[in-house]
Amino acid sequence: MTAPLPVRPAGEPADRVPADATPRQKSPSRLLAPLRETGKLFALAAAVTRAIFRRPFQVREFIEQFWFVASVTILPAALVSIPFGAVIALQVGSLTEQLGAQSFTGGASVLAVIQQASPLIVALLISGAAGSAICADLGSRKIREELDAMEVMGVSPIQRIVVPRVLATMLVAVLLNGLVSVVGTLGGYFFNVIMQGGTPGAYLASFSALAQLPDLYIGEFKALVFGFIAGIVAAYRGLNPRGGPKGVGDAVNQSVVITFMLLFFVNMVLTAIYLQIVPAKGS
Repeated sequence: MTAPLPVRPAGEPADRVPADATPRQKSPSRLLAPLRETGKLFALAAAVTRAIFRRPFQVREFIEQFWFVASVTILPAALVSIPFGAVIALQVGSLTEQLGAQSFTGGASVLAVIQQASPLIVALLISGAAGSAICADLGSRKIREELDAMEVMGVSPIQRIVVPRVLATMLVAVLLNGLVSVVGTLGGYFFNVIMQGGTPGAYLASFSALAQLPDLYIGEFKALVFGFIAGIVAAYRGLNPRGGPKGVGDAVNQSVVITFMLLFFVNMVLTAIYLQIVPAKGS
């Protein structure tokens, strides 16, 4: 025989909270969810790294993805690098003029473009333009169960689909970094010489006096790492959408935001390591 249900006294509100009730605490599984997501992201990065050296390599898919990523990022990168180089040149030129060191304007502005601005511009454009498209493509394949069907047939989605896309973002980032560096340097040169009255000889001489070859190496290495991060984050969010088609749109937004946060953090770490390992020219 079951116990009778408790009877609420007359006049007592139905939503009254007992005095001895304690606030509900979050379950440990919800608190550990960010750690699990981070672990899955690193696991995907390790799986992609291992799959790069496996055969067969999807050459056709890689070429198609390389062309797509390059086609959607070349023109925006070139257009964005001009005002970036101009702003850096104008700001550095104004600062050096206040300090009485106008002869170092060229070297300081070009180093800022090559080491910092160029890799970040490339990575942000690849993440926003190409990464979002990669995430949407993989997410739509996931909700249509195409990736599950590939696994049933014995085809690895990571090796077949993810690896060519990640390699394409990495290669385009490295090549595009050189274009952005050149265009940004030319833009800074034009605005410094034309608008601030600088001399072309002093601009070039200060660059050769301050710059060194490792500065170009660290810029290309940053672009390579940033391209890898953009491709991995886009692939991870595309492979794990939630809630059907709406979840795919949310995954695209999350991939861009997460990539931006990781890029600035990794850029800070790489810059700090580089400045500690490679001494400044003339020091």
